[in-house]
Amino acid sequence: MSITPTNVHKTIAKHMLADGMEQVIDLKKSHGSWMVDARDGKEYLDLFSMFASLSIGYNHPYILENKDKLTTAALNKVTNSDIYSQEMAEFVETMGRIAQPDYLPYAFYVEGGALAVENALKVAFDWKMRKNIASGKGEKGTKVIHFKECFHGRSGYTMSLTDSPDPRKTLFFPKFDWPRVSNPKMTFPLNESAVAEAEAKSITEIKAAISANLDDIAALIIEPIQGEGGDNHFREEFFRELRTICDENEIMLIYDEVQTGVGITGKMWAHQHYGEDCRPDIISFGKKTQICGIFVSNRVDEVENNVFHESSRLNSTWGGNIADMVRITLYLNVIDQEGLVQKAAENGEYLMNKLDVLQESNYNNVSNLRGRGLFCAFDLPNSDLRDKLLLLIADEGALMLGCGTQSIRFRPHLNISKDEIDTGFKMISRAISKL
Repeated sequence: MSITPTNVHKTIAKHMLADGMEQVIDLKKSHGSWMVDARDGKEYLDLFSMFASLSIGYNHPYILENKDKLTTAALNKVTNSDIYSQEMAEFVETMGRIAQPDYLPYAFYVEGGALAVENALKVAFDWKMRKNIASGKGEKGTKVIHFKECFHGRSGYTMSLTDSPDPRKTLFFPKFDWPRVSNPKMTFPLNESAVAEAEAKSITEIKAAISANLDDIAALIIEPIQGEGGDNHFREEFFRELRTICDENEIMLIYDEVQTGVGITGKMWAHQHYGEDCRPDIISFGKKTQICGIFVSNRVDEVENNVFHESSRLNSTWGGNIADMVRITLYLNVIDQEGLVQKAAENGEYLMNKLDVLQESNYNNVSNLRGRGLFCAFDLPNSDLRDKLLLLIADEGALMLGCGTQSIRFRPHLNISKDEIDTGFKMISRAISKL
């Protein structure tokens, strides 16, 4: 290539803000859970997996064996909304067979996680509005209940739903005044009575928002685990109450699984850790699915002329990217053939045991250890120490991310090995010793 690795940041910075990580990825030499820096050949253990979007690591042998399929799809960007292909059909079939729950039979695909959430909202708005019009309540159904410390995107509707620890992500952008309620997150060691009290407070706020916006709440949206907000976990009992409230008030229950989906929690979808009485009406997804979109339940059919039956209500030029469709088809085959969802559950337990040792031996600095599968996190005393530790971990040779105000999160690939978990544990331990 004409641009050398050492000039990458400088070249990009001429026209864009280039304040990301200092490493320059070598796309050919990176392998498995190891990202190679093109500047000097140094290998980094990737424990953030491209912001939780890369499920099976770099240059998996099965992907390389089938790279001609990807090349064919990448040469021409087809408008999947109206021009169909065998590649698209194989993708839809594979997604339906491996990843799409049978209780969420409808699908819509688009490029971008925020756009996935926006289309989930459009499903709910259309459904609620048509119900209200049919029952003589008028054109009502334009508001969404959401939670503090949530993150649902940075575009259009989603900015009104995002409560990021970094206010720059929504500052000065126009937003809707939609009801935001407290999030009854668990902290560990768990205090059940304190969590139950926080849940009761949140439920009271939700019911008050419904009463104050009579017939105007179309959806309630929540992440099964709030990622960017701090890896905040909730009890099954809380999700069950949300399901009941949504049923009683004709509200669509949306789970935003953009970050929690596709196996990292030890289930294909994080909400599947809970019972059938917690199931959503809609899930939004992205990141590990490569292509983004929504799955929707038959509840939408309570309105005959809903968005899945009337043309042009949901659409986009590309309807998702055909190259992404081919890539996730290949990824899902690997996930299925190698049993990576179950492996994430098993290795997640192994990782949590390691982190428990880390917490016990560093009790002054490490606390609030929590996780499901490989979706794990721990806290530092404050944001300054957290940020310092992330830099020290990178110096040791691992790449990680923060979340919330003082947390470090694990987002490894689904096929990370126990040996690699051991290596990461040693790197983190050495880094903590330097705080």
